[in-house]
Amino acid sequence: MNDAADMTERPSQDADEADIRVGRRVRALRLARNLSLADLAARAGISIGALSQIERGLTSLRVRVIWPLAAALDVPPSALIVADDAVENDLYCVRAGKRRPLPVQSEGIAKDLLSPPGAGLTGMMVIVEPGGGTDAYSHSGHEFGLVTEGEIELTVDSTRYVLHAGDSFAFKSTLLHAFRNTRSERCSIVWVNSQRMKEPRDGE
Repeated sequence: MNDAADMTERPSQDADEADIRVGRRVRALRLARNLSLADLAARAGISIGALSQIERGLTSLRVRVIWPLAAALDVPPSALIVADDAVENDLYCVRAGKRRPLPVQSEGIAKDLLSPPGAGLTGMMVIVEPGGGTDAYSHSGHEFGLVTEGEIELTVDSTRYVLHAGDSFAFKSTLLHAFRNTRSERCSIVWVNSQRMKEPRDGE
């Protein structure tokens, strides 16, 4: 791949603010995945110098660089682009009106992603409607949750807990666990998982 053909270089004093934000996002995603400059450059098929220029905001990404770079970081190409009207979500914050929904398989449950793209943890706002819940399941990682509204029945390793607003929990995700809303009001839970979750692609 010809790096020079895929990006436009400019002196640092003329670095565009949008390019700086894109560079910071690329760097945050790289660090969250414990990749060195050399690792990511090799995966994306670009030079280390070109990647360094991108992260410092000294070059503008072109289409032929965005796609392999996004694939190397395991994110959709849109995750690398920070539009002017999306500055507030930038690297470390997610505004209430900008949360992205996560796909769910169980009835009566909705999940919105609370953590930004570069985060090493997956934070979710989980809404469980009356009667909604899951069968027992397990996976890698650790979990923490805080019930902010309503009541939830949580089962961890065959032990059942009834949690109300203000109650919290934490456990290894490898333990079989399930939850269900047996009340007539919806339940809201701030849920954090140490397993990084793939973000939904646009349109999904």
